[in-house]
Amino acid sequence: MFKKILIANRGEIACRIIKTAKRLGIATVAIYSDADREALHVRMADEAVHIGPSPSNQSYIVIAKILDAVKHSGADAVHPGYGFLSENANFAEALKAAGVAFIGPPPVAIEAMGDKITSKKIAASAGVSTVPGHMGLIEDAEEAVSIAGEIGYPVMIKASAGGGGKGMRIARNDAEARDGFQSSRNEAKSSFGDDRIFIEKFVTQPRHIEIQVLGDQHGNLLYLGERECSIQRRNQKVIEEAPSPFLDTATRKAMGEQAVALARAVGYFSAGTVEFIVDAERKFYFLEMNTRLQVEHPVTELITGIDLVEEMIRVAAGERLRLNQDDVKLNGWAIESRLYAEDPYRNFLPSIGRLTRYRPPVEGRREDGTVIRNDTGVFEGGEISMYYDPMIVKLCSWAPDRLAAIEAMGRALDDFELEGIGHNLPFLSAVMDHPRFREGRLTTAFIAEEYPDGFSGVEPSPQDARKLAAIAAFINLRTQQRDVLISGALDNHRRVVGSDWGVTLAGQRYAVTARQEDGSIVVSFADGPPVAIASDWLPGRAHARFTLGIEAVEDEIIGVKTSFVAAGIRLRWRGMDVVAHVHTPRVAELARLMLHKPPQDTSRMLLCPMPGIITAIAVEEGDTVEAGQALATVEAMKMENVLRAERRATVRRIVAKAGASLAVDELIMEFA
Repeated sequence: MFKKILIANRGEIACRIIKTAKRLGIATVAIYSDADREALHVRMADEAVHIGPSPSNQSYIVIAKILDAVKHSGADAVHPGYGFLSENANFAEALKAAGVAFIGPPPVAIEAMGDKITSKKIAASAGVSTVPGHMGLIEDAEEAVSIAGEIGYPVMIKASAGGGGKGMRIARNDAEARDGFQSSRNEAKSSFGDDRIFIEKFVTQPRHIEIQVLGDQHGNLLYLGERECSIQRRNQKVIEEAPSPFLDTATRKAMGEQAVALARAVGYFSAGTVEFIVDAERKFYFLEMNTRLQVEHPVTELITGIDLVEEMIRVAAGERLRLNQDDVKLNGWAIESRLYAEDPYRNFLPSIGRLTRYRPPVEGRREDGTVIRNDTGVFEGGEISMYYDPMIVKLCSWAPDRLAAIEAMGRALDDFELEGIGHNLPFLSAVMDHPRFREGRLTTAFIAEEYPDGFSGVEPSPQDARKLAAIAAFINLRTQQRDVLISGALDNHRRVVGSDWGVTLAGQRYAVTARQEDGSIVVSFADGPPVAIASDWLPGRAHARFTLGIEAVEDEIIGVKTSFVAAGIRLRWRGMDVVAHVHTPRVAELARLMLHKPPQDTSRMLLCPMPGIITAIAVEEGDTVEAGQALATVEAMKMENVLRAERRATVRRIVAKAGASLAVDELIMEFA
């Protein structure tokens, strides 16, 4: 067994690998760039080596610097994690030449499967079902348009060396094929240093289902079931689960056997994933093979009980697999939610900044038998950088069945406290309660179809609005009682707290009474049943559990994030984000007469929608632009974003220049 492993990665996955290595008694070495000097993976490792500036193309993907770190540390093995150099055959070869073990597959397999064009040819030869497409390299945008027309729209334009949603575009016409080719090429070159592009038919109503394979260096190969990864945004997975709610036993077996056949065809060993597109009739087509550990591997670990990182280490050390195909049993259901540093209220654009509050739910087995797992590489007070992938956390739940796993995930998201940056936690909560998701009716178009205008939060139902109004009345009464105790202690007299209040929330007004009764506060509505509330909430507490007792209904315990804002009470729960105003009846009556200040008119401005670097300005002052015309390009967190004109206008003034680093909402240009 190895004595010291260097992790050629950062963030969450580096921390994940360190945990297993420590359990096995193996020393660990972290590497870090300037931006990661204080990162969690650096703190967790036994030692750490600085490898250069913050941009990954000057640090984490520079092979020579990683080899220097290996030599300096004396590590006898390297785990690449995912992304960066994890699927770089030259890196694996360089380690081999240096006499250092690569904890991953052989270089020949990486090279064959890492090139999507070559991998599809090999898959077809191995008897694996493949998607129709053009497997040759494409030189320019006009050739891309021509090929797309021959295949038939819609088509998927993809980077040959791609992964993680980078360098991927769907084109439904010539214009989108032309623009998509160039954007895919730019992203591919930036992310992978390889700008080769290919095109294949886009399968409509597809599910993205992948098979986890595992093999050793002695010819043993097996599959560990599947993962459903259909909840995607911009080709980037957001929510995964294992097993799939769609597959039957026969399809699972057929997909698993084809995945193993492909792995065997390239002499594969270590952990790997074969991805498939599955249509509505359970016909499946090979998409690609990821010759590395997948981001979503925890859900497989939760339903199989197999530590994939440990197996990768043992295989790299020359050990045989300790199980065969008959030993693989799928137990229960697991769901993974990727918590990203991106603002769902701004079309999921990247967000950076300091984590002013980071309080994840407690990990481990709960009293109800469910399990919560939280894989992360951040900590409270740490910064989310613009240089790397925006994923903060992989939050996982396990339960005996799918609906129980969904409920466990919903509660865990309710309990997750995260402040300081924009993040997609409200969106994840909303998906957990979405009827279509709960029924398992998924496709890769789920987000586009269910949120066509973007995510603007969850509008409280009448029942939920009443629950939140009751909680607001509870918080108000507790606050008033505390103020009375403080003022009474100071001046030896106490004012009387009234019981009648007006609550305004989500456009609704409620006349309520709130009274202390037997350890709880009972909130009564003029036109509905009373709600008895018990809670550990205290003024200043940002999260609390509330037990709601309603007549003829079983008590419900919910976790709500609370704060005071602009004379109101902000309440966040299950994707809802509302501000409740609680007033005396007279003040509530007068509040209805108050005017609302309209927001600033920004219709004649192009504002930077995310923190990032302006890589191109496509117009000049005085130009007349048409709706849909490209104005500027912003690169943030390894993704290229083209900003387009919303309507015909004339460019009056350009403020930003190419190469400038802008903050969110910083002015780029103005229109006449």
